[in-house]
Amino acid sequence: MFEHEDRLARIEENLPLSERLEVVHGVLKERFPFVSRIAVAAYDEKRNLLKTFLASSGSDRPLVRYEAPLSEAPSLESILKTGRPRVVNDLSIFHAGPHEHTRAIGSQGYRASYTLPMTSGGSLWGFLFFNSYTAGVFSEEVLGSLDAFGHLIGGLVARELAAIRTLAAAVRTAHEMVHFRDPETGAHLDRMAEFSRLIARQLSADGIVPFTDEAVEQLFLFAPLHDLGKIGIPDRVLLKPGRLDSAELEEMQRHPERGVQMIDEILMNFGLGGIPGLDVLRNIALCHHEALDGTGYPRGIFGDEIPPEARIVAVADVFDALTSPRPYKGVWTNDEAFGELARLAGAKLDAECVRALRANREQVEAIQSRFVDVRGKAQASQFATASAP
Repeated sequence: MFEHEDRLARIEENLPLSERLEVVHGVLKERFPFVSRIAVAAYDEKRNLLKTFLASSGSDRPLVRYEAPLSEAPSLESILKTGRPRVVNDLSIFHAGPHEHTRAIGSQGYRASYTLPMTSGGSLWGFLFFNSYTAGVFSEEVLGSLDAFGHLIGGLVARELAAIRTLAAAVRTAHEMVHFRDPETGAHLDRMAEFSRLIARQLSADGIVPFTDEAVEQLFLFAPLHDLGKIGIPDRVLLKPGRLDSAELEEMQRHPERGVQMIDEILMNFGLGGIPGLDVLRNIALCHHEALDGTGYPRGIFGDEIPPEARIVAVADVFDALTSPRPYKGVWTNDEAFGELARLAGAKLDAECVRALRANREQVEAIQSRFVDVRGKAQASQFATASAP
């Protein structure tokens, strides 16, 4: 009566998405051993970008830490226009293509591909790829089964992304309540999240911290939530234009611990405690003001005791704070800010994180151009007027 084993039961466990994808892939290969790779590319509608996100392909990693405009994938754009999946039983037709993603898949040896668009509520959130080293394998019979597996995988990913975005939206809404009082702005959150992603991708590319694409995306989503605990800081402290006294400083330094408490309350209230990777969020909220030399807060931990995600967010946060206007300061140039990061590197800030951000200066400046805060411009003008002789 109980002899049957549900091979897919593990996908309901609290596992990272990458491990759940591997479970599904293993079951699929029992029936279709020629399906060598399953991959998910996430679509960033705000930037019209496709980004590598998940893959199950053994040791084969033809594309990691890769992103490209959707316009550079005309075949994928056609999927959206036709509303139908794409079957390519001979990938050699793309070998002369000018784009890195087509060359990478071809050079890895894949010969056939089946692509499904992934949507939620009528909006595209990504693409799902089934790849094979054998040409001509995706018959109608095979495709019927792959559709079922594809929508299963799509449901798993969409459910987790929806949970993370619900959490991010709930926390960000609370966080924006702070910014009605706090001189920091919404564009600051966007910029420092983008800077955090740049740093994480560079560290991974250099082999410093082995972030997966999934981990980088989690860091990007969670980075703006670092200062949630400021909700509990009184205006007399939060908005004080001058230096804080010892009592005020002690009050301000409680906000990381308050942030973690608030995050846990939101997780409980929204029933989101089962999302994998929540330790990353807690580490960011709790440890982004820690310093390598132990002089940070709230715990005064040293060096590698500080989680890498917190060290990344610290550099991104400091850089954007330096290059953004505040009621009590003007805007530093990027050269000045990078110089200050270099001075702090190794003592207060992680030197590899600083190097990773400086190595991506062109992308940093593109992010600054894309996320300009109108209120910040007004603050800069006010500061300049007040500072004029």
